[in-house]
Amino acid sequence: MSKRVIFTHKAPAPIGPYSQAIKAGNFIFGSGQISINPKNNKLEGKNIEEQTKIIMENIKNILEENGYTLNDVVHVFVFLRNLEDYKKFNEIYGQFFTKDPPARTTIEVSDLPKGALIEISFIAYKE
Repeated sequence: MSKRVIFTHKAPAPIGPYSQAIKAGNFIFGSGQISINPKNNKLEGKNIEEQTKIIMENIKNILEENGYTLNDVVHVFVFLRNLEDYKKFNEIYGQFFTKDPPARTTIEVSDLPKGALIEISFIAYKE
């Protein structure tokens, strides 16, 4: 099985020593994304809804760079700074996974890079 780095300018550049995503065989393992605008590399979105939308668009762009779509996502990891945002997060998240949503883990964390409200990573698979 080969391993290949995935990078697109349509998603934020990594802010540390990691890749946007790695393709290993038929899997794509996406690093945690916060709501950074890839055009200016600044954190954007003043609330959980805006940050979730930006992150999901970035994830979509990372997947599309390798011919995958959100429909190929099999698991999502969500890190919320405040679980009270869970309902609002779900409202936006659900707009991106309208049919057969992936498995998901959601946990509350004490802090995230750059003061983000949310971070999302994913695993995708395509035959």
